[in-house]
Amino acid sequence: MRTVEITSARRHAGPQAMYLDHATIVTPDLDSTRRFFVDIAGLEAGARPPFGIAGDWLYANGRAVIHLVDATIPAQTGRSVPRIDHIAFRIDTRHAWDALLSRLDGARVRYQIAEVPLSGEIQVFVALAPGVVVEFVTALDYPRDPHQPISGE
Repeated sequence: MRTVEITSARRHAGPQAMYLDHATIVTPDLDSTRRFFVDIAGLEAGARPPFGIAGDWLYANGRAVIHLVDATIPAQTGRSVPRIDHIAFRIDTRHAWDALLSRLDGARVRYQIAEVPLSGEIQVFVALAPGVVVEFVTALDYPRDPHQPISGE
């Protein structure tokens, strides 16, 4: 494996040209996974190119940020590791944060909450399926003690 040294000038060269585009989740249960992202996370189902396998594209602010793919095709050798550990969505308004927590609680979706050390950001983690975790994070002041159990746990 070849390593590349990143110089200080390169790291601070100005605006980045690369941004997170989307995350792809291969799942044996497209319907439940789609419902979670639409009904709980608040994404919108939208147009998807006609690939040769079933799936969905889910949108936030007009961008297809989650690509779901049906896992009925046998896995290719060597495709399980490395893997993406989780997907994170940042929430910047109190209304959106409270609405998310209400939808999680209303749907009885189990979740864990944590505070990011030093930053004070709050994270909510949802295990969507074995090996697929969705994080929601906010820098908003949070009224609950993140070390106390909450209704989603």
